[in-house]
Amino acid sequence: MAEIIQKDGTWVFDGDSLRLTPGRDKSVALLRRELGELLVPITALAGISFEQGRKSGRLRLRLRDGADPLLHATGGRLTEPHDPYQLLVESDRYGVAEYFVDEVRNALLLDQVPSGPVDAYLLPGPAVPLSVSAGDGIASFDGERVRLEWKWQAEDAKSAGGPRTLPLGDILSVEWQPEVGMENGHLRFTVRGAPSKVPPKYDPNAVELWGFKKDPLMALVAAAVQARLPHPAAPAAPEKTLPPGEAPAPAPAPAAEDDHDALLRRLRELGELHRSGVLTEEEFNLAKQAVLKRF
Repeated sequence: MAEIIQKDGTWVFDGDSLRLTPGRDKSVALLRRELGELLVPITALAGISFEQGRKSGRLRLRLRDGADPLLHATGGRLTEPHDPYQLLVESDRYGVAEYFVDEVRNALLLDQVPSGPVDAYLLPGPAVPLSVSAGDGIASFDGERVRLEWKWQAEDAKSAGGPRTLPLGDILSVEWQPEVGMENGHLRFTVRGAPSKVPPKYDPNAVELWGFKKDPLMALVAAAVQARLPHPAAPAAPEKTLPPGEAPAPAPAPAAEDDHDALLRRLRELGELHRSGVLTEEEFNLAKQAVLKRF
C-alpha cells in the first residue's frame, strides 16, 4: 500500500483502487470539499505524474476518457483548485510522491490496464439528492428529476414561468461552463422538444453563473445528471431482425393528454422568449401559429 498525506488531501493506493480524500485546510476548494472522498478503480486510470516545483510539487492523475461523469460534464474546464485529481505536495514529501507514482505505474503495467477511452462510466458521480444555489437560480437533483428555481435576479423570461421540473427521461445532455473573463458561465440542460438554444440568461433550462464562490458547485449537479444519462460512447442496441415478410410494428402514438401539455408548455416558452426580446413580434406570431395548428 502507498499513502501520501498533505494539507491538500490524502491519497491512498491499495493495488486495486485509489482513495482520494480532500484535506480540511481552509485553502482546499469548496467543490473538492463538497465532492468528498473519491474511490477511483485502477481500471479507470490512464496514467499518473508528479511535477516538482521550487516550493511545492503536484501529483496528477489522468483518467481514461469517458470514465468519470464529472470530467465529461465539465469538459476539462475545472481549474486546478477544483480538480479532485490533483494533489499539492510540499517539498519535503517529494520522495513519498515519487514512490507513490512508481507504485501506481507498476500496478498499471502488471494489470495491463489499457489507457484508451471507455464506453461506460467507471465512477458513480456525486451522491444524490443534492441542491446548489448559485448565479440566478437553484438547481436540485434527486436522481430522477431536475428542479430549477429562480432567484430575484433572474430575468422575467425565466421567473415568469415559475420553477421548472425536468424529468431525467426528457434530458438529452447537460453542459457546465465556468465564467471566463467577461463571459458568464452556465449550467444548461438540453431537453427533448425544447426550442433552439437561447443565451443562458433567458433560457428556462439553464442557470446563469457569474463567477462567484459557489458557482463551481453547479458542476456537481451536472456530473450527477451525466452519470445517469446514457454514456455517449455506449454501443447502440442491435436492431431486431424480423422474419421474412413481417413488417415492423408501428410506434405507439403519444397520448393526446401528454401532447396537449407539451404544446401548452411550448406556448408558454414562446411567450417568455417574446417578452424578453429574444423573439421579434413576427417570429413569435409565426411560431405560435405553428404550435396552434398542432392542437
